[in-house]
Amino acid sequence: MRNVLSAAIAGLTLLAACSPSGETTPAASGASVACTNRSSDKIGGPFRLTSSDGRTVTEQDFKGRKTFVFFGYTYCPDICPITMFNLGKALADIPADKRPATLFVSVDPERDTPEKLDQYIHSNGFPQDITGVSGSKEALEQLSTAFATTFGRGEDNASAGGYLVSHSSILYLMDENWNLQTFFMKEESPADIAACVKALG
Repeated sequence: MRNVLSAAIAGLTLLAACSPSGETTPAASGASVACTNRSSDKIGGPFRLTSSDGRTVTEQDFKGRKTFVFFGYTYCPDICPITMFNLGKALADIPADKRPATLFVSVDPERDTPEKLDQYIHSNGFPQDITGVSGSKEALEQLSTAFATTFGRGEDNASAGGYLVSHSSILYLMDENWNLQTFFMKEESPADIAACVKALG
């Protein structure tokens, strides 16, 4: 499955390279052509994790509505807060009835207690309709494998957090059936994300 996502990313590069003047041809909505060529029914899968408010959460809770999925952790120094803030800006530009939910999956269950996770997901500028979840290392590894990615704890250090966790910087958009509809790289702007979501309908 990891190869599926790698191939999709490679395809995104190829699409851009094949467009006139080296640019991705914009759709009428302002979204790039690549936006509509990143789907896969091989990405996603069942999971059973615990939300920041103590509920058991599965993929069934998100079926019937599009959902952004991001793997991160509350002590993440840059990628996580920037991605969530940019997603919050993008969602503000999408009509409320078309606005996807957001699932933030903490891959640092040792430090991300429910209380810490709940405080984090309600940070200013983050998506409003957001669910924070975490679970056992085994459950998180199962889900990350289903999303063709990995995570790993780094060495302890003298920083305030104590250690870093390596994880994907990809923002996934799942469709109503919990299949990958598209994904976004960290370089894509809130405007890019909003335009793509609108184009996908």
